[in-house]
Amino acid sequence: MIEGSVMDLYYKQVVGIIDEIRATEKEHILKAAHMVADQVAQDKLVHVFGPGGHSNLGAMEIFFRAGGLMHVNAILNQETMLSVGALKSMQVERLPGYGKIIVEDYGIGRGDLLIICNAYGINSATIDSALTAREAGARVIGVSSWEHAETCPQDHPARHPSKKNLHDIVDCAVDCKVKLGDATIELEGFPQKIGALSTYANAYVLNSIVVEAINILVNKGINPPVWRSGNCPGGDEWNNQFIGHFRGKIKCL
Repeated sequence: MIEGSVMDLYYKQVVGIIDEIRATEKEHILKAAHMVADQVAQDKLVHVFGPGGHSNLGAMEIFFRAGGLMHVNAILNQETMLSVGALKSMQVERLPGYGKIIVEDYGIGRGDLLIICNAYGINSATIDSALTAREAGARVIGVSSWEHAETCPQDHPARHPSKKNLHDIVDCAVDCKVKLGDATIELEGFPQKIGALSTYANAYVLNSIVVEAINILVNKGINPPVWRSGNCPGGDEWNNQFIGHFRGKIKCL
C-alpha cells in the first residue's frame, strides 16, 4: 500500500467502530450509566477491573481521570500487568480461580458494583471475577465484544473451563464490537492483520458510561465529585476538597 494510506485506513477503522458502538449500544450504555449513577448517589465506590494485559488500560482510563468520577476504584492487579512480563500476564489471566481471589481481596459483595472490561470476554480471570462478584451479591457490568467471544473456538486455551462468555453472565452487557483477533487491517502479501482497535473501543464505552452517569446525577440535582486535571490552574485545590473522603477507600489513590 502507498505510504500514508495505512494510517488513513486505520483512522477509518477507529472511527468506524466508535460509530458502530454509538449507533447500536446506546441503550446498554445508558443502563450501565444508571447503575453507576445509583452507586455514586449512595456515595458508594464503582469498582473497575480489566483482567489481563491491555484490558488494564480500560480500568486506568476512567480512574483518577480529569472529568471523571472520583468514586471510580480501579483494580490494578500487578500480576496481570504487562510491566511484570507480558507472557506472565497472559498466563495469569488464563489461571482458573485467580479472578475469584482478586474480587474477594477487594471485598466486593452485596450492594457493590463491578465493571469488568475485557474485549475478548472469555479468559478465566474475567469469567471468575464476574461469577464471584455476582455470587457475592454484587451487580456486574461487562464491557466486551460479543462477536469475539461467540466466534472464538470453545477449545481455545484462553477460555475459562466453563466456556462461558462475559456478556452472558453479567447484569448489564455492553458490546465493544471488536472483531476476532482485534487487529483489523490487511496488507497485501503480509500474513498477519495489523492495527488493534480494542483500546479505542473500550475507552469510548467506559467514558460514555461515566459522562452519562454524571449527566443523570446532575439532572437529579446531585453534583458528584469529579476530578480536575492537576496540570491546569486550580486543579490541585479543586481535587484537595475531596481527596480526604476517598483516602483509605480507594487502594490505588
